[in-house]
Amino acid sequence: MNTQVGDFDAMAFYRALDAERERKLLNWKQLSQATGVSASTLTRMAQGRRPDADSLAKLAAWAGLNPADYVDRMGRGPAEESLTKVLAYFRADSSLTKEAAVALEEMVQAAYNRLKNKN
Repeated sequence: MNTQVGDFDAMAFYRALDAERERKLLNWKQLSQATGVSASTLTRMAQGRRPDADSLAKLAAWAGLNPADYVDRMGRGPAEESLTKVLAYFRADSSLTKEAAVALEEMVQAAYNRLKNKN
């Protein structure tokens, strides 16, 4: 599927939601109960379908995600500034030592540079 400027990347949002669900040690049924979003909506999202606006708002609020971060602005996916944001999160994570944060930054930076599109 070709993306266009303004497209919502539902699968990227779903993966971020899934990561937060795992971090909180919840199963999908518990997530459904916690957010009021139906299990069928979550199943459809796992299949790549977009949630309705109310479900998106509930899930975003629960997970602390900004849906705008999943909108294609350049026709090529998230802006490179996303890497800067990710690295800042590692530095701000109180559960990581400074050395661990630096190690994660280096790994992510190397992977990003290797995998990013070179236009």
